[in-house]
Amino acid sequence: MILISFFLILKKKKMNTRDTFLSQLRGQAIGSISSESSIEESFQNETLRPILKLQNDLFIASFKNYIERNKVEFQSKTIEAKLAVIDNAVQKDAKFSSMVKGIIIGLFTLEEYAVYSQNSSNINKRIMSMLLERLKSQVQLFD
Repeated sequence: MILISFFLILKKKKMNTRDTFLSQLRGQAIGSISSESSIEESFQNETLRPILKLQNDLFIASFKNYIERNKVEFQSKTIEAKLAVIDNAVQKDAKFSSMVKGIIIGLFTLEEYAVYSQNSSNINKRIMSMLLERLKSQVQLFD
């Protein structure tokens, strides 16, 4: 589906740069942005939220793979225990958190990457927090 959309967009818009394609693929900012917004807040709403929305199915598949690979008996756990597994994967499992950050960072434009590299610590916290909430809010999909 995305591949077909990619070719249709390229054909119609005659885009020739990666950055233009990524911006078009992700769509508009999600959330409010004002002149008083911090750099991190603007980045979150203009860049991170659209990427997280676009990549949601991949995050779900990645977490299902994490459960399977780590032989977690997820279905038999209480809701609190399931949420703890999600917390652990996102916050403490370096491989998993690096992988999902890569899924997100790979969709940055060059300009966005420059902003990210200047503010990576704060932006990484926002990424992990948003991803954690996204996975927890969809916990029923992992049964």
